[in-house]
Amino acid sequence: MADKKAANRRGNRRGSRKGRNGPLYAAVDLGTNNCRLLVAEPWGKSFRVVDSHSQIARLGEGLHETGRLSDAAIERALDALKAIRRKLKHHGVGRVRCIATEACRQAENGPEFIRRVHEETGLTFKIINAKEEARLATIGCHDLMAEDAKTVLVVDIGGGSTELSWVNAKVAREGGSHGLVKRAPIQDWTSLPLGVVTLHERFGHLPEEEAFPAMLAHCGEVIKAWKGTERVSRAMAARGSHLIGTSGTVTCLAGVHLKLERYRRDRVDGSWMSRDEADAAVKLLRDLGLDGRATLPTIGEERASLMLSGCAIMQSIWDAFPGERMRVGDRGLREGLLLSMMYGGKGQRRRGSRRRNGQASTSDASPAGASDSNDRSAEASP
Repeated sequence: MADKKAANRRGNRRGSRKGRNGPLYAAVDLGTNNCRLLVAEPWGKSFRVVDSHSQIARLGEGLHETGRLSDAAIERALDALKAIRRKLKHHGVGRVRCIATEACRQAENGPEFIRRVHEETGLTFKIINAKEEARLATIGCHDLMAEDAKTVLVVDIGGGSTELSWVNAKVAREGGSHGLVKRAPIQDWTSLPLGVVTLHERFGHLPEEEAFPAMLAHCGEVIKAWKGTERVSRAMAARGSHLIGTSGTVTCLAGVHLKLERYRRDRVDGSWMSRDEADAAVKLLRDLGLDGRATLPTIGEERASLMLSGCAIMQSIWDAFPGERMRVGDRGLREGLLLSMMYGGKGQRRRGSRRRNGQASTSDASPAGASDSNDRSAEASP
């Protein structure tokens, strides 16, 4: 995947293009809770990270109650996107793809917000569907599949939804990242209406000792209702099958399990957790309470209130799909986007350039000072 030494130098690179092996690409993921950027250059059969940025914007805050993005949430998201715009300009990125997910899919004013983003930042977003979100997360995690695994379940826990992708691991390994970009061997998938933000808002009025079991019960019912649950559960019970967790919930929990004094991607990404280890970390978070969780270096104040809802989703999924262990991925949509842009082929771009249902089209943002701003040949559309 991305060069880990380069990943640890994120943010320390200068904007100069001197010494680059090729053009810079950027992926922007606007989710229900976070707004994320990844800037990279092609490197061998994958890419090397040049810079990254993540900012909690809580775009979906209150969406469950009102069906709309609130004014405060919109302003937070715009602030995060303007910071990303500055980074794109600083690096002179020419090829950019921007996607929005569950919050903008569900919000009545989602398309209106996307138009405002373009007017104020120049960034052109596409609101992608849940199936494309699952596909991109799977592509981003392609090299986390164990060599002996026949099947894996990719679990992408988001702020407003959770995507599950049941993958033929053998075919995925044989095809590599390029094969996944062309045709991901996803045998079944679903988007569950379970997200860390929406679940917290639904049960946050309860004391934590009551809220957590209530969240577990609710998640269990939602998972049980998916028609693919029984089939995938049988497959995941096979020897060697495992889960891949890609989300802030899973990476933060891994940091707690590893007892890190500060978050370190090189320790977290690609690490493993058994069910017992994950359960022990969750128990610690519950025992500490909200204030105690906020003091943990890999959690902090911004994530402390949402961790239990994320843990409830994770534990419920593990209950339903008994993989032997979980591999942790500090990666997902952005990495899938970058690989699709770099290696998806020219022929896929045209389909993504049309506008649908009033939503902004997939295109490159053209930050002032960016080179190759009109070259969209490397994009791949859903």
